[in-house]
Order: sequence, then structure tokens, then C-alpha cells
Amino acid sequence: MENATTVNEFLLLGLTSTQELQPVLFMTLLIIYMINLFGNGSILVVVISEPRLYTPMYFFLGNLSCLDICYSSVTLPIIMANLLSAHKAISFLGCITQLHFFHFLGCTEAILLTIMGFDRFVAICYPLRYTVIMNLTVCILLAAMAWITSFFYALMHSVMTARLNFCHSLKLNHFFCDVKPLLELACGDIWLNQWLIFIVTGSLAMAACFLTFLSYFYIISFLLLKNHTCRGLHKALSTCASHLMVVSLFYGTVGLTYISPTSATSVIQERYAAVIHTAVTSLLNPLIYTLRNKEVKLALSRVFGKKLKLPKENHWQH
Repeated sequence: MENATTVNEFLLLGLTSTQELQPVLFMTLLIIYMINLFGNGSILVVVISEPRLYTPMYFFLGNLSCLDICYSSVTLPIIMANLLSAHKAISFLGCITQLHFFHFLGCTEAILLTIMGFDRFVAICYPLRYTVIMNLTVCILLAAMAWITSFFYALMHSVMTARLNFCHSLKLNHFFCDVKPLLELACGDIWLNQWLIFIVTGSLAMAACFLTFLSYFYIISFLLLKNHTCRGLHKALSTCASHLMVVSLFYGTVGLTYISPTSATSVIQERYAAVIHTAVTSLLNPLIYTLRNKEVKLALSRVFGKKLKLPKENHWQH
């Protein structure tokens, strides 16, 4: 049996060991992070301040923007700090805390995307009953369910990881704390932790992904059957295009990070996927939604000083 080591901190290997690239990566990530904060912050301010956007879709979009600000803030500041530091370390408590919030916010986003898919399904397939089905109480309960369920899911991973003994090198082969890299440093029996990743995490992600795409399958089928034309297909795809882009990017990077087998090649692949997942996805969410959404663009223009007239519409005031 290998001797367990009392762990006070982990050493993060970072994105690259090439010193010349570190300032470039720092500036790149800083720009991405600032755009992320500004983009998602703008959407959050607009959703809160614009009465015309007091609808279920924008309620969940506001949740998603708030989540993306927090999600990128869990990893990017520490990654950027380590790029400029010679001692790339994170405390044991800080590592477990980062792991917890990474999985907490990641799981919340998966469930929120599923709820947003269901919201679009009800709005398009049952427009006359939309305001009854997706009333304010239901929306708050669905959002609360997403946040609370995800908190306890992440708590499971953080507690089970924190109880492990570590007897190998304390150099974490990653640029932030996650379950899989930490298991590589653990000694003793880790089968339960691996089971939680592959069964619990895998089942949760697959269920959320399946339900999300099922909602869009029904939406596209409904619009096709209703219109019987190529124009109907174009309308179906354009209606859901922005959401489908977000969902595909989110689950694509999750799949590359957690489903791919562990090997020398897959570790590098996982790093690139993790960079996209933690930095780029949160950056693209506001861009995708605003560029393809006329109401959000008009609301942003109004908030930033341009007086544009738009008919009032509030699905919770009918």
C-alpha cells in the first residue's frame, strides 16, 4: 500500500510550459473574459430592466447569462493568474471549492438548456396555452429546481473527492481542478468516484441532452407538418437555430472532456475541449442569442440610449 500524503496544495501544470506563449495566452483569455462579462452582463441588465422582456424565454436567458458570468469566473481568473506566476499552485480547499462550483454551474447550465428547449416547445406547439403552462410560478420553480439539483450533484463530487488520499505526485495534469485529473493522483480505492463520473454524470448529461434535442425534434416536426413546405423547414430551423448552436457547443465539449477514453492523445484533446467549454462557450452564448434575436438587439439599443419603439408584450401580465 502506498503512503498517503497530507495535501496542502496542488501544482497546476497550466495551459503551456512555453514561457513565450504565456503572455499571449494571458491577453487572449483576458479579452475573452472581459467580453464575456460585458456581453452576459448586458443581457442580464436588459432582461431585468426591460418590461417588454418579462417573458419565460428571457427569464431563463437571464439565468443563463448570470450562470455564464459565474461559470467563467470559476476558472479563468485562476488560469490567468497562473500564467503570470512562477508558482502555479492552488490550495487543497481552493481546489475542492473550484471543483464544486465548476460542476454545480455546469450541471445547472445543462438543465437550464433543457428547460429552455421545453419552453420553446410549448411556445411553438401550444401557443394558446403557453401563458398558462409557463406562468411565473412554474418558471421560478423550474429555475430553482435546476440550481438546487445541481448544487447537490456537485456536492456529491466535491465530498467524494475531498475524502480521497493522495500518494502520487501533487502535480495536477490540468489547468484547473476537476475530478478526473484528481483521481489520477489518488491512491486506494477510487472505483466509487469513477462510477459517479461514468454513471451519474453520464446519465444526467445524456438525459438532459436527449430531452433538449427531443423538444427540438417535436418543434421541427410540428412546423413541418403544419406548413408542408420548404419554407416551413426554414422557419423551423431559424426559430431554434440559436439555441441549437448553444446546445451543440455545450454538449460537444462536454463529450470530448468526459466521455472520451484516457490516453496521451485524449489528454491533449480534453485540454482543448476544456478551454472551449470554460472560456469560449460562455463568450459565444450572448453573441449567438443577441445576433439572432431582434428583441434583444432592440432592447440593448434602448438601454444604451437609442429610443426605439416596440409594442409592449408581457406574457406574465395577461
